[in-house]
Amino acid sequence: MGREEAARLAREELADPVYGQAEPSLVERIYTWVVDRLTELVDSLGGALPGGWWVLGPLIAAVVLLVAGLLVYLRPARRSRRRGAVVDSGAPLSAADHRALAERHAAAGAYAEAIGERLRAVSRELEDRAVIVPRAGRTATELAAEATAALPEHRAALAEAARVFNDVRYGEHPATADGYAVLRDLDDRLRAGTPRLRAERTP
Repeated sequence: MGREEAARLAREELADPVYGQAEPSLVERIYTWVVDRLTELVDSLGGALPGGWWVLGPLIAAVVLLVAGLLVYLRPARRSRRRGAVVDSGAPLSAADHRALAERHAAAGAYAEAIGERLRAVSRELEDRAVIVPRAGRTATELAAEATAALPEHRAALAEAARVFNDVRYGEHPATADGYAVLRDLDDRLRAGTPRLRAERTP
């Protein structure tokens, strides 16, 4: 791969609209710094380096690809993936409402929607029982962590449910009946074994 091809790949990666959604100044600074360093390297060594561009070209290509790979890794979608997808949908529904929607979606084979609604049912149920504090914008990962603090015996099931939800939400894995079963079983176990704690937490 030559210098021009490597630079083209870097420009295409940086042109992705996702970089305009978060921290564009950081991306610009990284790109500018790399271009400046490569320019200095070409100016200082281009004529004197043994082998000329046969040596310098692949070196520049490797550096550009390394930076492009770093930018891909740091892109907003990946940062959001590590944090987890947001659970709530903004609709003021009860746990029973979310549960009923989940069952209808599952019956229709719409497992991605079913998984989302079932985790919302879990979240609302735990809020109603005062296991977790009601909060908008909570992610699946945060839900699992907060619920685990109060219900450590469900740690593994909560973590698995969050993983299924996140994987489906970001399209890394297809939504399946087995995935929905993970959420349904967790919901059933929590409803059967979780006491209502609101009275105990009220001052």
